[in-house]
Amino acid sequence: MARQEFDVTEGPLLKKTLLYTIPIILTSILQLLFNAADLIVVGSASELYVAAVGATNSITNLCVNLFIGLSSGVAVVTSTQIGARNYKGVQNAVHTTIPLALISGAFLSVVGILIATPVLTLMGTPTEILGYASTYMKIFFLGMIPNLIYNFGSAILRAAGDTKGPFYYLTIAGVINVILNLFFVKVLHMNVDGVAIATVISQLISAIFVINALIKRTDMCRLDLKSIRFEKQAFKDITNIGLPTGFQGVLFSIANVMVQSSVNTFGPMALAGNAASANVEGFGYVTIHSFYHSTITFIGQNMGAKKYDRIKKVFAVNVACVLGFGAVVGLFYGLLGRPLLALYNVTDQEGINFGLTRLAFIAVPYFVYGLSDITAGAIRAMGSPILPTINSIGGVCGLRLLMIFTVFKFFGTPESLFITYPISWGVTFITGVIIFMFVYKKIKKQATQEQ
Repeated sequence: MARQEFDVTEGPLLKKTLLYTIPIILTSILQLLFNAADLIVVGSASELYVAAVGATNSITNLCVNLFIGLSSGVAVVTSTQIGARNYKGVQNAVHTTIPLALISGAFLSVVGILIATPVLTLMGTPTEILGYASTYMKIFFLGMIPNLIYNFGSAILRAAGDTKGPFYYLTIAGVINVILNLFFVKVLHMNVDGVAIATVISQLISAIFVINALIKRTDMCRLDLKSIRFEKQAFKDITNIGLPTGFQGVLFSIANVMVQSSVNTFGPMALAGNAASANVEGFGYVTIHSFYHSTITFIGQNMGAKKYDRIKKVFAVNVACVLGFGAVVGLFYGLLGRPLLALYNVTDQEGINFGLTRLAFIAVPYFVYGLSDITAGAIRAMGSPILPTINSIGGVCGLRLLMIFTVFKFFGTPESLFITYPISWGVTFITGVIIFMFVYKKIKKQATQEQ
């Protein structure tokens, strides 16, 4: 069914925020369930396969995050132009986004395949799993073009207020992914290569659905394949917002690579527990992170419509939602950590204890991350992408690395490693609020002078 824009410049904010965000939460949880199926299926063959897949997470995120950050640029530019009711501006953004995804995906595939084995070796990946991890990573990077097309296209749909469409597309692609997992691993007796191939196929399917949805739209966001092009101003606007965001993601990932390298020193069983825990904690992450998307779209549209008084209201509503959902997430992990880890076939007590420690220090206080996340999103949506990146360099990346080389180096325990997360989030949120108020007052002042 063709869809039109979801106007967030009028009406009750809490209701619209929940209507907008809950489908994003469900989509993200569904995606993680399918990713979890990868680990569960391959883990039924060997815990080493779980460790191998987990060992690639930090480096794949490092490579992908720069380009995924561009999707934030797509969302901000598109939502702002929608709020301003600028048909040409929206069309330029839409038709620049697709070739940007194609070129970025092709580049990322080549780079990822070339660096897989050298970087995994440099990170100290245990020799027992190095070959499996390298194979998984190389196949995974073959799917970068459809991966980025789906993410960039979904950013356009979210900017227009359509968060249900991606949920439906991912459901279909994910079910196919699970079926292929079982076929490749159980029937063909493949291992990590089987789940990687299934992932690439499912990404291709979801990308096709998103492109089809954009073609069928009847509003400003409609995609015409014959009109695909690089429009100079749209490209500049997207990259001005997206590259700092992507750079921040790269810095986050560099810090997480250091964490992963530290985790590697604890051995294969700890790696398996860490991989299972990271997958489990992802459900909390995507729940909280979904409000980052609502913050960007809602503030972006209101910036375009010049309704500046609603910006603080949008921010306050999203803070309240993060605190509420964060309390539920923390309680969930606090009560169900052990049975959740058991789903991933991690039976060694060392691995279980390591996974539980990670959950306690990272997943339970996820609301702190959410607060820093929506603060950064709000500042970007107001047209200041550099400031939250600088804030993250110091508050998250710098502080986390400092603690790894001091606190963890001294104590050498999992607790001293994982405590770096909530502390760095808290510092970044506090400084982020100060930056938010500074940018907001500046915008209000400029608006008053223009009247």
